[in-house]
Amino acid sequence: MKAAPARTRRTQAAPQATGLPLAIGEAARSAGISPRMVRHYESLGLLPPVARTDSGYRQYTEADLHTLHFIRRSRDLGFSMEEIAELLALWQDKQRASSQVKQIAQQHIASLSERIAAMQAMQRTLQALVQCCHGDGRPDCPILDDLAG
Repeated sequence: MKAAPARTRRTQAAPQATGLPLAIGEAARSAGISPRMVRHYESLGLLPPVARTDSGYRQYTEADLHTLHFIRRSRDLGFSMEEIAELLALWQDKQRASSQVKQIAQQHIASLSERIAAMQAMQRTLQALVQCCHGDGRPDCPILDDLAG
């Protein structure tokens, strides 16, 4: 009995170190983001306009992938789009002073600390309200009373 031929799937070759261009879906997957976010970053100017094929498809180089990874890591650390734009400009400026980068990071740490403190205060308030609520069949509820002011 003759075996059925294996079905093959057409795939593109993986990018080489020479910077062969990638389609948007492959570039997005490589950076761990969606193609929609890649287009968004490009529209914000975080990613420079990329080359396109004759049919209009975007082609991403290795340099574009590095930029996408930089943006993704910056977002993972909670930097705003404005901060990321500043950091990208500094990253690309080989004459930068590291003190500028450090200042942005320190300001971000201060902002994170404020947000953490505010969230901890919210958590304490909610925990106190939950402790006051009987959670039974009665209609009175201190949580709703507090929310209503």
